Amino acid sequence: MNYEEVVSNVNVYGLNESARGAKFSMAVDVNKVDGTITDTTRKLAQSPIGSGHDNFMNGIIVQFDLTFTNKAWVEAERYHFLDFVSSQSTMHRITKFDLDKAYIEYTDPRIIEIMKEKTADYNALQERIKKALENGEGVSAMREESARKYLEILYSNPAGFKLTARMTTNYRQLKTIYRQRRDHRLPEWRAFCAWVETLPYAEFITDVKA
Repeated sequence: MNYEEVVSNVNVYGLNESARGAKFSMAVDVNKVDGTITDTTRKLAQSPIGSGHDNFMNGIIVQFDLTFTNKAWVEAERYHFLDFVSSQSTMHRITKFDLDKAYIEYTDPRIIEIMKEKTADYNALQERIKKALENGEGVSAMREESARKYLEILYSNPAGFKLTARMTTNYRQLKTIYRQRRDHRLPEWRAFCAWVETLPYAEFITDVKA
């Protein structure tokens, strides 16, 4: 899996400004401090996770679109500084996706066929409800059936379903993620870490001292 399959539309903000701020603790006149990346900057960035010496990396903000499966999203949510800007919603749109394209390659095709059958059945029911309303007919029983069918679709949807979200995080959090996920069993995480290695001054994140 290539990292382009999981990460796109990347923006990095505040790198030089944060590098400048990293020098404040030793500065007498901050007006004479600039954002030049020095060996000391790298040393601070590559300090052990949790030491606090890399705190300036909180200011290097990264925003991007992330496409993960349900399985990977559950794991991503453990990171408190990997924040959602907005995301696609199965709750609102699960019956509208192109299910032939919505699943990762490791999803069993038989399960995908079941999902296609369930969504087709649900959507057909919506058409019957629409026509019944146009004809002035009662639809309460059909609406109860519709609600149940929708829940069946939501709860039957497999872990291989892909969703895209706009995310915001920082270099310091990426440093933690990279160290924990670079050899992960899920190919999505390995692809994500391969993308991290392409960021400006990626060595801030990847060259972590034990």
